[in-house]
Amino acid sequence: MDYGGRIVNQLRHLPAWLTLACLPLAACAAPEPAKVDCAEAISTLEINQCAQAEVQQAEQQLEDYLSAARQRYAQDSEALTALQTAQQSWSQFRQEHCAAVYSLWREGSIRGLMHNQCMLQQTRQRTHDVWQVYLTSMDNSTPVLPEPAVEAAE
Repeated sequence: MDYGGRIVNQLRHLPAWLTLACLPLAACAAPEPAKVDCAEAISTLEINQCAQAEVQQAEQQLEDYLSAARQRYAQDSEALTALQTAQQSWSQFRQEHCAAVYSLWREGSIRGLMHNQCMLQQTRQRTHDVWQVYLTSMDNSTPVLPEPAVEAAE
């Protein structure tokens, strides 16, 4: 019998009450990380968590704008294909560009923040580009969605 099989066999002989008594401990083994107050973030871990959350929000906004663009051009397969190709190319560029930024800061604890700031800036710029190209009109009529901010709100 292999080692894993012996352990399983030994576990079968444990009293049921012992197994049940250990279940609450197993549930507590990996507690959820505490919510970070980003206005009060001080540690590198907290700052990075907040920066990552900001990137995720920007990525969601970009996805919303891309979805609106796809909807607007749903009947134009050539435009949709071009948008998809451009988005894939941009995504690859963003990954490589921000990896290069990370590499520049590789020896410092700020590397994660610098990477996240790069991701955030690139994502916000891309969202604005999608808005400008796909969601506005030449006649200055109301855009499909409001103009997204490129810079962080102060």
